[in-house]
Amino acid sequence: MPGYRKQRVGTRVLAMILLIIVVLILGFIWLDFLGFIDLKNFMSPVFRLLNIPVRTGKSIPVTVPALLDEERFAKQFEALELQKQQLAETERVLKEKENMLLAREQELNDKDKKLQEQQISLNNQFKAYENRKANIEQNARYLTGMPPKEAVNILLSMDDELVIDILRMVDALAASSGENSIVPYWMSLMPAERSAAIQRKMAIKSESE
Repeated sequence: MPGYRKQRVGTRVLAMILLIIVVLILGFIWLDFLGFIDLKNFMSPVFRLLNIPVRTGKSIPVTVPALLDEERFAKQFEALELQKQQLAETERVLKEKENMLLAREQELNDKDKKLQEQQISLNNQFKAYENRKANIEQNARYLTGMPPKEAVNILLSMDDELVIDILRMVDALAASSGENSIVPYWMSLMPAERSAAIQRKMAIKSESE
């Protein structure tokens, strides 16, 4: 019986020692996992073999996750700021192009307006010329049908430019109808000085044309 008791006591002591060892190992493992301590590198293969998570290297402060989040947020904020600057630059370039297009459009509108005004002016001038030409032709026909002396008296009351236009129209109408022009006879009935001045201006006008 005494031998049996000694065996039981020895077994209990061994079990207590093993239990203490297991508790110590688990305690170290837990403290290492929490980051308060760092187990030696040579024990890492054993822990990996037992599939137990172990921290290696230096212990990491508890605040590291917050620092990582802060760093990630800082990078995201930096990326957003860069994107904001790029958008602002793009908006500025588009605004400049829009202003250039508006200025070009205004320039084209001004040119178009100027061309329209010139066209209207030319049309008015052409109409005025046509109306004057029609009036001159009408006067030429009217004077040609009158007695020569009366026709000359009317011509003498006009300015030289109008007289020249009427005389040239009379010549043109006579040539188109195959008749002799009455203009030389009218010129002979005018005072010599007036007749010479009109003939001189007619010659100059013909040369300029």
